[in-house]
Amino acid sequence: MKPEMITLKHGDTTIKMPAASLAKLALASFAQVLPPAANVQPIYPHTVPELGAYWPGQGGLNGGLVTARGEVPAHYLIIAAKDAGSHEWGGRGRESQASSKFDGFANTVTLLLESDHPAAKAAAYYSTDGHDNFYLPAAAELYHCWLNVPELFNKDTWYWSSSQRAAYGAFYMYFGDGYQGYSGKSFELRVRPVRRLFI
Repeated sequence: MKPEMITLKHGDTTIKMPAASLAKLALASFAQVLPPAANVQPIYPHTVPELGAYWPGQGGLNGGLVTARGEVPAHYLIIAAKDAGSHEWGGRGRESQASSKFDGFANTVTLLLESDHPAAKAAAYYSTDGHDNFYLPAAAELYHCWLNVPELFNKDTWYWSSSQRAAYGAFYMYFGDGYQGYSGKSFELRVRPVRRLFI
């Protein structure tokens, strides 16, 4: 079988060669132009610590990778190394716009703008390792913590989420058994700040 031939013309010069040979030549020239894969830097160049381990310089512990959802890109959830005390959720008897089950950051911003929300304020005012972008996690983010690193939380108490359920109640998480429920906004429950490390 006769090989397929390609004819290339440039000015007064004409080259005729088998198509397979031209393909090999093109691939070889691309390999010289492009850097080797080993030289490509990852988006986040540092080693990712094990789940539950301290992440140097990030203000807390690795809570695991959270997949992209809506307008929030994929990120690691960094969990503060300690609780920020016990506080009321606040705003009892008033409807809040902080109703996202997934976006604790947006909920916390909303709660701070509405004022009189001690739990959200305690989380937002938490600062360490030069990071001051902590927030009160949403219900799904607390559940994410229970799935990945329940050992980081006290088992004999309840933790507020930033997700409102109704005018008189908001969602919480009990890490003893992974139960999620809701409680009156005037009760004082534990607060554990979190922040996002985008990848």
